[in-house]
Amino acid sequence: MAQDKSRRDFLKKALVVPGVLALMSPLAVLAGRHNAQAADGTTDVVTTKKRAWSMIIDLKKCDGCVSQGTPPQCTDACIQGHFSPKGQEWIQVFKQEMVGGSYFQPTPCFQCESAPCVNVCPVAATFHTESGIVLVDNHRCIGCRLCMAACPYQRRFFNWGQPQLPAQAFQLPQDPIFEGSRKGTVSKCAFCAHLLDMGRLPHCVNACPQHALYMADLNEDIATNTREVVVASSFIGENTGYRYKEELGTQPRVYYLPGHGQEAGRRADDKREPMPVTWPWEGFVQAPGVSRHEAPWYPKD
Repeated sequence: MAQDKSRRDFLKKALVVPGVLALMSPLAVLAGRHNAQAADGTTDVVTTKKRAWSMIIDLKKCDGCVSQGTPPQCTDACIQGHFSPKGQEWIQVFKQEMVGGSYFQPTPCFQCESAPCVNVCPVAATFHTESGIVLVDNHRCIGCRLCMAACPYQRRFFNWGQPQLPAQAFQLPQDPIFEGSRKGTVSKCAFCAHLLDMGRLPHCVNACPQHALYMADLNEDIATNTREVVVASSFIGENTGYRYKEELGTQPRVYYLPGHGQEAGRRADDKREPMPVTWPWEGFVQAPGVSRHEAPWYPKD
């Protein structure tokens, strides 16, 4: 009941004047840090706001990138930005049936507030950050895959073998926000938590040619797709937004605005399928027999 009330309160909120938001840079609005004046009125200090990250996906704008003649650019950017292993589409575009045709549904991790994956993990390898993002600690994960069985959205991936990755992937800091991939552990979308911490937008949001993906902060009640800034609650409410499988009680933090790509010029009866994505580093490894987590800079138990 409390969760339902929280959602109603959010959807009723529209306290930020759209005209004011329009004058602000989209990146500045969602930046993780901002300047504030010190108590003496003379010194600027850096402060950190508490965030509640969410995503809004406008299906009226999404055409699966068929008009671009490319694979879905959100997926492609995610693969290249995170060096995700072959076969793992952390944001995947599905073709869904509807009356009169079909629509495309970009599908990241839903970052559920009541996340079944977090509830069942026996070693706390999957957990919530303060901003509501669900992360996986690949060093703690024991590969039991209970989280995969519990996820009703099937948005988790298991690394059956040592992922073949380019050398740059092994140079990333070993922190869960960088969504590492390790043999015998689970990987998934993490809303590009490391970019959000730097005041930058996720790879998928930046890459979408139709600007269908919006990153939102529910605490600030704002969202941006890099081109515009909107009042999140009004944007969702006025466009009949919904959450996928909301009836399961997982409280997902991804909202969809219904449509079939009509704003991108797509007809509902368009039969074209999204082009398959590729993994440009297939066959790359850092060194034969050396896993990412055996590198000398990786923290030991």
